[in-house]
Amino acid sequence: MHIQSEETRESIANRMKRIEGQVRGIQRMLDEHRDCRDIIQQLAAIRSAVQQAGLAVMREYAGQCLGNPETEIDHDEVVAYLIDSLSKWA
Repeated sequence: MHIQSEETRESIANRMKRIEGQVRGIQRMLDEHRDCRDIIQQLAAIRSAVQQAGLAVMREYAGQCLGNPETEIDHDEVVAYLIDSLSKWA
């Protein structure tokens, strides 16, 4: 499966670019000997952004696999995969 929605793909790609910029920002903060609290705040923001990107991909996957009753995909397997994936995000 791949992300079929161009809007969703672009949204996730933009989010990943922002995450990349945040990671570079943390690298600069470390080089500049910035306060640990500032770094922790940025790490929390990155974690949240990565979680949201992952959920968007899972949403797309669920929509493709479960939203089309004509697909020859085992829906129970898809649900089990999504539950397993979501449990890793907790």
